[in-house]
Amino acid sequence: MSNNAASTDPFTADPFTALVGAVGSPPEHYGNPLGEQKRLAAGDAVVDLSDRAVLTITGVDRLTWLDSVTSQSIARLAPGDSAETLLLDQTGRVEYDIRLLDDGVATWLLLEASEAPGLHAWLDSMRFMLRVEVTDRTEEFATVGTFGSFAQGSSAQGSPALRAAVPNGVPLVWRDPWSSVVTGGHQYALVTEHPSAEWSYSEILVERASLGAAAALPAAGTLALEALRVAAWRPRLATEGDERTIPHELDWLRSAVHLSKGCFRGQETVAKVHNLGHPPRRIVLLHLDGSEGVLPVHGSPVLFGDVEVGRVTSSALHYELGPIALAVVKRTTDPDAGLIVQAEDVAIAASQEVIVPPSAGAEADVPRLPRLGAVRR
Repeated sequence: MSNNAASTDPFTADPFTALVGAVGSPPEHYGNPLGEQKRLAAGDAVVDLSDRAVLTITGVDRLTWLDSVTSQSIARLAPGDSAETLLLDQTGRVEYDIRLLDDGVATWLLLEASEAPGLHAWLDSMRFMLRVEVTDRTEEFATVGTFGSFAQGSSAQGSPALRAAVPNGVPLVWRDPWSSVVTGGHQYALVTEHPSAEWSYSEILVERASLGAAAALPAAGTLALEALRVAAWRPRLATEGDERTIPHELDWLRSAVHLSKGCFRGQETVAKVHNLGHPPRRIVLLHLDGSEGVLPVHGSPVLFGDVEVGRVTSSALHYELGPIALAVVKRTTDPDAGLIVQAEDVAIAASQEVIVPPSAGAEADVPRLPRLGAVRR
């Protein structure tokens, strides 16, 4: 890369990294991860997510086009409304997780930075004669995460408000639908009250040139956000996903899939697993023994006895729950079994909290046909 190209990198002057105590870029914490969690959960802090990507789709066909190729029903998304949708491959495996909102002129797609180039290229290849245009807006707009009052354009405890960008008359605030089952969705978790019931998470787009104003607000690191996400059972493709992931395994039908909207790529697998089969794996929350003071990293093996039954996808030290992790395990793993997480040379005892049960799927009441040649008695 030339020196001239490097100077235009939008991430080289992140004002959050200049804050006192900042560790990492974007900062993982500012010296007090547990205290930052509390402030973030209370709606009195923001998280720097400016390393993430932003795409826009403009043109009159933008919503019907996205609706036809992704898993959520978004053709009638109103200006200011938010949604989550998945782009699946032909076999129903998740390729992209897309957080989106529409402002009446453009549809804004919020993505992990690593996913944006591939999705941009795929969307461009699928435009055909439709009236749509895909544009990378990452150099112009940055993402800030928050809970509660900051997402409403106000603040807690007298702090300055966080102002969203308003390029077309609608504030660019994506409100996470994970707190409840969306219309057309389905929840596999068998709980009276889902841990995301109070999940008020939002992602706010601000003009990158004014990111310094966001950095003037009370800040929490990405570790704080990850801990709250894990505790809410909220999947993230960058961590919980791999090349085999189907939405059912992560209970993602509750927020990102509309089961009756009609055809979309991968829809046959989604319907077949939900109605007739079972997902081959399932996500669980692990409560970890914290006596060794070690957290497993992404990919750490999960063992039942000497047999590997899954892998850790995310781990965190939560300010109330202590050390916890999300893991994806084989469907047939006994939900009551004590497990071991192997974190390098440390064996960490773990107990399961079931998210997707082994019985998930097979929702259609289809009578079993008698076996050919069987004799009725």
